[in-house]
Amino acid sequence: MHSITVRFHWNTHFSFEKLKGTKQMEIITIDQRNILVGIRPIEPGDDSTLYASEVTSLGRAVTKVRRQSGAARVVARTLLGQLGFPQLPILKTRSGVPIWPPGVVGSLAHHDTVAAAAIAGTKRIAALGIDIEPNEPLPEKLIELIATPNEQRMYDLRLLQRRYLFVLKEAVYKAYFPLYNDFLEFEDVEIDLPARLGYVPKNDCTFSLELLVSNNVIGLAYSWPTCGDLAPLI
Repeated sequence: MHSITVRFHWNTHFSFEKLKGTKQMEIITIDQRNILVGIRPIEPGDDSTLYASEVTSLGRAVTKVRRQSGAARVVARTLLGQLGFPQLPILKTRSGVPIWPPGVVGSLAHHDTVAAAAIAGTKRIAALGIDIEPNEPLPEKLIELIATPNEQRMYDLRLLQRRYLFVLKEAVYKAYFPLYNDFLEFEDVEIDLPARLGYVPKNDCTFSLELLVSNNVIGLAYSWPTCGDLAPLI
């Protein structure tokens, strides 16, 4: 069976803002849902930005991990400041889920050189996940691991070789886990790119998706008020 070439357009309305004095941080506002997304290069010494309680919550993490975690939390604290929150530690649960102030939902992400965070108010968003990857081809040997048989039939090879499905599935997982305390494999998530939806069949759970592509590929997944409210389109 031949794969289908899917042409899709992300009609997201968003605005960019570069913040002075924040080491090239960019803030992106997803206008429809008032989601704030921040991205920033990871810098030497970002590990020193961690609060003592955050260092404790990271356990015996190596310097590279502390640096990446510190950079992501710098981004998150900047976004929280945009909403009027003070500079607070961002701890995590035993499962690794970040703990946000009351009234806020959010997510952290990074790759080797760039950190990202996304936050939103719980009046608009009940669950939120973000992932970021460099905008580089995905090794072909990973396609069958990431894409379900249905996705491999639905999308052509050129699209499957991009990191779109990877970041969107990771974002879905980060939004899904705090709701269900349940782990997902790549095969547990179906991505409908034209519909901009991510579907978790085992819990009849659907998330809205956003994809931001530049030098990095950023995937966002979110739901309101509960992730089962949207009918699956796959």
